Amino acid sequence: MKRNVYSTIVRPLVTEKGTRQSESLNAYAFEVSVGSTKPQIRKAVEEIYNVKVVEVRTANRKGKVRRTGMRWGKTSQWKKAVVVLDPEHRIDLF
Repeated sequence: MKRNVYSTIVRPLVTEKGTRQSESLNAYAFEVSVGSTKPQIRKAVEEIYNVKVVEVRTANRKGKVRRTGMRWGKTSQWKKAVVVLDPEHRIDLF
């Protein structure tokens, strides 16, 4: 299935751990659509941010069971991607 690059990347994940990784390892974390593949993620990040991607690591995050009042529900599952950039490139968003 062909995807639009802007539908592949849902949002950047700005956390303490992500900030440390961006400074020391030049690695940035993103929430991506569940059906996206590593080549699609690489292409999307390279086109959106105009950088060179060296490596893409992905992890599927399962939804957690949560209680709201008297009812039990489940949060949505999502996919996380950690993108390592070439040492010459940076993303100024973080």
